[in-house]
Amino acid sequence: MNLTITVDDDVLKRARLRAITEDTSVNAVLRSFLETYSAAGGREQAAIADLIALSMQSSSGRGAASWTRDDLHER
Repeated sequence: MNLTITVDDDVLKRARLRAITEDTSVNAVLRSFLETYSAAGGREQAAIADLIALSMQSSSGRGAASWTRDDLHER
């Protein structure tokens, strides 16, 4: 699939120069970024679900302690 984006000429020139020094291309850099970017949402959601599941299984708690926001942020 093709994608067309608009980038400032100076930004593209600097990106091309950096890509050359890294023995790659701007296209390859953008492809890699988009692959990582698109996959991150799924991993984040899975991590959140795992954290919630762990918290539900936890037997720890605050016990009978109670406090207010002001108590926690006493200056």
